[in-house]
Amino acid sequence: MRFTRPILGAAGALAALALAAPAAFATPASHAAPAKPSASGAVFVQTDNLAANAIVAYKRSPQGRLSKAGTYKTGGKGGALAGAKVDFLASQGSLALDPEAGLLFAVNAGSNTITEFAVDGTKLTREAVVPSGGQFPASIAVHGETLYVLNARGGGSIQGYSLAGGKPKLMKGWNRPLGLDPNATPEFTHTPGQVAFTPDGSKLLVTTKGNTSAIDSFAIAADGSPAKTPVVTSLPEAVPFAVDFDAAGHVLVAEAGPNAVASFTLGSNGSLTPNGAAVPTGQEATCWISHVGNAFFLSNAGSGTVSAFGAGGSALTPLGNTATNPGTVDSAVVGKFLYVQTGGEGVVDAFSVAPGGKLTPLGKVTVPNSVGGQGIVAD
Repeated sequence: MRFTRPILGAAGALAALALAAPAAFATPASHAAPAKPSASGAVFVQTDNLAANAIVAYKRSPQGRLSKAGTYKTGGKGGALAGAKVDFLASQGSLALDPEAGLLFAVNAGSNTITEFAVDGTKLTREAVVPSGGQFPASIAVHGETLYVLNARGGGSIQGYSLAGGKPKLMKGWNRPLGLDPNATPEFTHTPGQVAFTPDGSKLLVTTKGNTSAIDSFAIAADGSPAKTPVVTSLPEAVPFAVDFDAAGHVLVAEAGPNAVASFTLGSNGSLTPNGAAVPTGQEATCWISHVGNAFFLSNAGSGTVSAFGAGGSALTPLGNTATNPGTVDSAVVGKFLYVQTGGEGVVDAFSVAPGGKLTPLGKVTVPNSVGGQGIVAD
């Protein structure tokens, strides 16, 4: 049963958004490609521009540095939630890359559509633009031949697609309303934050942020369809924003309420059990999370920093903070490189990741027409 609890510590942390040891490189399919530490590749960045959304492609050198390679219109418009300044979508994962299939998926929040691109190196070819099945698509996840989008407005919903035919086929029976309060304010803190597959694709997790402060877990059947109702784990005052997974399958959650990261064990029934207390970042507006090996990186939009943590078993060890450009939001990893999107000035900061999680700056690129934009993936 859902219920709304008062969020005591969250308002101050999220209001800041309006202002302003080595291991194998395991990465979730929805957030980054397999490690290619010595090869060149690509980084794709979504502008979320309100007039015309676009993906800007960058060539990634073997040393991790970026150079612009092209701009590709999505055929839709970006969108901005009320109250958002540096993160118009207030979400994680608004781009999804399927490197094996050579496909990139983007949300068009202002048009209620999603776009599929074929990927050839840094070149994108637009293949399809389809309805999102709801209002304000903000996050997207792909696993095998199944795709899901999270619609943030209208109380929130997830919509599933089959990719068996190559292009997204909206499955009418794969829509599930989240039942959130559509009138809760401020909007950017009270819309759902992310949809993400578990690494094995058996479950789909949805974070609700300040609107119930919970994580919904939908079981996914072999045909890709979701359970009728989710298993709901209530996390009062935590304001769960985004998730990632460690090598052992623990769910790591960026909690915007206490500005912290927490580890959970995901049960076979979809319930989450905490592995000890959340560990604070000591920063403002901690909302996004990604990882390189056993080092996890939390983006702090209000502080303009990235906080690093080591994950060993279920334990989390703070590894320090690194400054970025203003408005630190979504991030992507590939090999030993971390790319951090910053919405204050529309910049991507590049870092190399040393053993122990230490970040070394590799330079930055300014993404045209992307102030406030979100969505980044790396290959």
